[in-house]
Amino acid sequence: MSFGIYVHIPYCIQRCTYCDFATYEQFKILPPQKYVELLFEEIRQKKAYYPARPLDTLYFGGGTPSLIPSELIVAIIQELAKHGFTTGPQTEVTIEINPATVDEKKLAMYLSAGVNRFSVGAQTFEDRLLKMVHREHNAQQTLDTLALLRKYGLNFSFDILFALPSQTVEGLQRDVDIAIEQGAKHISPYCLTVPEGHSLAKGRPIEDDQVSMFEIISERLQSRGFHQYEISNFSLPGYESRHNILYWADEEYWGLGLSAHSYSKAAPWGLRYWNLSNINEYEKQVLSLSGQFFTSPDQQLPDSQYERLDKHQSLTDFCHTSLRMLQGLDPAKLTTKFSPETAEKVLKILRRLQTHNWVQINDKGHWSLTKEGVLISNQIFAQLTFLEDEI
Repeated sequence: MSFGIYVHIPYCIQRCTYCDFATYEQFKILPPQKYVELLFEEIRQKKAYYPARPLDTLYFGGGTPSLIPSELIVAIIQELAKHGFTTGPQTEVTIEINPATVDEKKLAMYLSAGVNRFSVGAQTFEDRLLKMVHREHNAQQTLDTLALLRKYGLNFSFDILFALPSQTVEGLQRDVDIAIEQGAKHISPYCLTVPEGHSLAKGRPIEDDQVSMFEIISERLQSRGFHQYEISNFSLPGYESRHNILYWADEEYWGLGLSAHSYSKAAPWGLRYWNLSNINEYEKQVLSLSGQFFTSPDQQLPDSQYERLDKHQSLTDFCHTSLRMLQGLDPAKLTTKFSPETAEKVLKILRRLQTHNWVQINDKGHWSLTKEGVLISNQIFAQLTFLEDEI
């Protein structure tokens, strides 16, 4: 049983045009020290939600965690350890960083605290596209940051954003090639998703071209030794994101900070809960419970901030997350978690999808998406979305 913690650091230099995460420009929010004090209070209030144990993963996301003083990142790691959630050589400790926000001194402090994986907010190596989406850095600053990480032989990953207005296939291929040449061990391609009427909606590649772009990225990465271990994630063998796998492998995780989501197996079919996404409301809620301690979300949070899953919801989640990964859905695990009768209903649907060559039985004996299935995964997931009266 793996267990990980996610810590949300909502500070940004500037809001990117396409971003819908709970983040703030750094001077329009609490000073970082005050925010970290709220995190400490939240840790004390909720530490009994989960048994204290060494962590398999710890992930600092945002926002841009590298914007706040590195001493505060170290302090969060130390505070968690004080309550029994310790890190060690076995722990994958990831921090998201933006180009030009890390120097040698900051890097040394991260390394001394056990950070061993860096997720770099690169997006693209075309300056005109970076300006279009209001990224503050330029391509040269990204290259300089990657050179610093390479100097110390560090493990780093980054996202590649595609389907941007006026982005070309040639430019996208160049982005992928530069990412590989710079030494990234893990690459996540993300298709730009914006609503109609958004400033970035005009001039985007049509849907068929978006599919072609993803196929080009996939083929290029796989030809260079990367494997697609999840629908939107590629890595060299052994460099998969262990923290992200927690989300897809039905493991527990604890989310701390503004808007963070958590999952516990305390209830029969699982329990989800989440923090408020407005900084003022989050602060008010945490401070109103100061000095109190709780053992489950329903003792602390209003009904609007937690959800006890029913069997059909848990089954839907299990099918969707399992099929997102290359290793696929394990029929034995499906049967053990639910029942032989429930498992047979799922397998009947999978056998029908198999006739269209959308799913297959892989070499592990698990059900996984085919190449064609990956491209229409949302349609497949719709077939495996269950209502209460269907199981």
